[in-house]
Amino acid sequence: MSDIAFVLRMMCVSTVLALISLTASAADLRVVVSGGFAQAYKDLTPSYEQISGDHLISGWGPSMGNTVNAIPARLARGEAIDVVIMVGDALDRLMAEGKLEPGSKVVLANSLIACAVRTGSPQPDIRTVEGLKSAFLNARKVAYSDSASGEYIKHRLMQILQIEAQMQGKAAQIPATPVGEIIAQGEADFGCQQHSELLPVKGITIVGLIPDQVQLTTPFAAAIVKGSPHAQEANRLLRFLRSPASAAAIGATGLAPVSTP
Repeated sequence: MSDIAFVLRMMCVSTVLALISLTASAADLRVVVSGGFAQAYKDLTPSYEQISGDHLISGWGPSMGNTVNAIPARLARGEAIDVVIMVGDALDRLMAEGKLEPGSKVVLANSLIACAVRTGSPQPDIRTVEGLKSAFLNARKVAYSDSASGEYIKHRLMQILQIEAQMQGKAAQIPATPVGEIIAQGEADFGCQQHSELLPVKGITIVGLIPDQVQLTTPFAAAIVKGSPHAQEANRLLRFLRSPASAAAIGATGLAPVSTP
């Protein structure tokens, strides 16, 4: 990014935050983010902290599943959290359970599923449904996540491709660890996850998005946790993440930003 572009972007961010609130005080905000939005959040955090004065205390965990860091598990044990950023339908379940402030949900971005191989390995052509099917069947070991994309692959995509029986024993759902890291380490030679989660991983090559006919669009959303003592400041963060000033950084991570003025 050029110096001029950087200055213009920072001016835009400053304007957004000034309009959000002229009176909100700085706060320590505890935010837990699921993997699909993690890189965008990391890229935006320094600018937000510098301009707002807030200090973001960040944690990471899947939107669902049984791992100790999963966002529902954190809330269930009463962990102090102000904001969650996660898969939209999982967030809706927490909202229905009364764990989040009613009306605080904002959709930040949409995500698509992509697939990858270890760098240097042959790259299958997955532009068609038949090509994707062949990539699964020809792989020695396949990995997919324990969150939204993996649940879809396990319970729906395998059925659509009619390969459930053939994949028994060689397809594994990976808890907690990013699928890209499993591929990079050679523990699987083909795997699929949210594009934004594969993009930052070194040692892999993303071969493409899965075809439109079998693609799943996953919204990532944020909300304020019920009873947060910093609701005003949390709302300021949500409006910043949803603003046009944040769209470019979100888009650069492989997500499709959803922004409002």
